[in-house]
Amino acid sequence: MIAEGTVVVERLLKSRYPVRSLLGVERRFHELGEALDAVDVPGYVTSAETMADVVGFHLNRGILAVADRPVPPPSVEDVIDGARVLAILEGVGDHENLGSLFRNAAALGVDGILLGAGCSDPLYRRSVRVSMGHVLRVPFATFGSWPGDLESLRDRGFRIAALTPRADSVSLRQLRDQTPGKVALMLGAEGPGLTDEAIAAADVAVRIPMPEGVDSLNVATAGAIAFYETRPPLS
Repeated sequence: MIAEGTVVVERLLKSRYPVRSLLGVERRFHELGEALDAVDVPGYVTSAETMADVVGFHLNRGILAVADRPVPPPSVEDVIDGARVLAILEGVGDHENLGSLFRNAAALGVDGILLGAGCSDPLYRRSVRVSMGHVLRVPFATFGSWPGDLESLRDRGFRIAALTPRADSVSLRQLRDQTPGKVALMLGAEGPGLTDEAIAAADVAVRIPMPEGVDSLNVATAGAIAFYETRPPLS
């Protein structure tokens, strides 16, 4: 996986991902400061022009890092363990939307993200960048069977809530008031939304109330609202 920019690279250096090496202009290495001093990672200083030649495009952020993915990858059980609020994604193939959802999850108290069918790779470079590196700290895993594996969440005490504009859905605030325990918020691709199979596998259909003539939001925006409404109290 590749991280770019000092903010994201610093979060990578402090994460569980083993970093192989860094490439960047001198001032970006200075900006990393103590985070770089704390690890034993080779760094290669070069010019912006040489970086553009190596990467294939001009890189405004001035530094790249390469790291290994975890082997084996985290399991669904790893992510569920100890969690109270989870996000479940189906068909979120847009890298920017996926990165934004991870950033929102980190900011609003979501304990982990589970990926269903049709989702893009959270560790794709653009997703990592848009998440501001929070994809490196929010635990995630991919379901082996979709939507059949949702039953494992129900077995662990989660109430599965599917976000959909359907008329028979309850509001987010009703969900919050009726669900004092664990909750898993399921969001679908922008445009088509969740499949009928995913909605049928949920315990409850939930909507974000909107005025007439508006029936949907960007998936990252919808996720942020849902995460905020269901987050545990801040200490």
